[in-house]
Amino acid sequence: MRIILIGNLPESLVNFRGPLIEQMVRLGHEVVACSPPAAQEVQVKLQALGAAYRPVPLSRAGMNPFHDLKSLFALFRLFRQERPDLVLTYTIKPIVYGSLGASLAGIPRIASIITGLGFSFSAGAGRKTLVNRLVCLLYRYGLKRNQVVFFQNPDDRQLFQTLGLVKLPSRSVLINGSGVDLERYSIAPMPKKTQFLLVARLIREKGIREYCEAAKRVKAKYPQVCFRLVGMLDKNPEAIRREEIEAWVAQGSVEFLGYLPDVRPAIADTSIYVLPSFYREGTPRSTLEAMAMGRAVITTDAPGCRETVVEGRNGFLVPTQNTDALVRAMERFILEPDLIRTMGRESRRLAEDKFDVRKVNRVILENLGLLDTGKEYPAPQPVHSTMRG
Repeated sequence: MRIILIGNLPESLVNFRGPLIEQMVRLGHEVVACSPPAAQEVQVKLQALGAAYRPVPLSRAGMNPFHDLKSLFALFRLFRQERPDLVLTYTIKPIVYGSLGASLAGIPRIASIITGLGFSFSAGAGRKTLVNRLVCLLYRYGLKRNQVVFFQNPDDRQLFQTLGLVKLPSRSVLINGSGVDLERYSIAPMPKKTQFLLVARLIREKGIREYCEAAKRVKAKYPQVCFRLVGMLDKNPEAIRREEIEAWVAQGSVEFLGYLPDVRPAIADTSIYVLPSFYREGTPRSTLEAMAMGRAVITTDAPGCRETVVEGRNGFLVPTQNTDALVRAMERFILEPDLIRTMGRESRRLAEDKFDVRKVNRVILENLGLLDTGKEYPAPQPVHSTMRG
């Protein structure tokens, strides 16, 4: 089978979908990976996985109708040229325009992975902003042509069904995030000092300010404890400004390590991983990586995040945007240091049982019919030029 896989970030094709591509190729399928133009290094890595690469003009953010129509036309033309048997997309623009373009081109099988709802849904399902309404409309028309829609947490699946974005529950499949490579992210010895770490996009909804405020309070009481922050400065409207980060560093609250292409050394040098997100995550990959390396977790009792912690077993759940609760959870580890090792071991067990990338990918492959060649799929519904109905 010829498969086209589309994402909005070139690096994510390797970092998040690399094991899936590799498994598809091993099963004898031909994979064409697509994204906005990728660096030569990414293209070489994709080639090593056995995939071909095709650039497509997709913008990661913004809603310029002329740019989006250009993306839709380019994808339609790509599908007409490549004639894939299956198009698999993830993240909103590839899902919407990839699905519509594939349906227009007559591609027999279309599927998508919802990897989180992000900014437009971060204030909750009842938010009635223009952006939220437009995003819902785009999802409704894009996913209408999908035979399978994968969700990374039950909250997202329930929300999409409630809003009528996926009308047939039989087409909704729940998976345990993107999974994590348990060999690449192996258990690492604990550092001697108590150290906390947050790895995230530097935007407000990831809980960056709550983390740094908690670090300031805890460090004033326990100066020997270390707090680190890893991430790349972002252009998002909700991005944390460089001046804020420099102020936190200057006052001694946190150490800022910037963007790291390989986060394993930073995780190995930490005791507890923290993600105080209220971003409407799918299932945070950074948390899974920390769990696989045997680290206890503090995260929020929010969609996607709550899937990674069994309260009191491998970490603690705190309410969103609640710095006081975050401080209390941090203090538990400082005052009861044995929890660091016992909960770290439980994190690894949970990663092995639930989040092993091989198990996650097997569910995807089975539901796409890539393991069972006899599986039948309904034909995609036709696209009407009025975009109605």
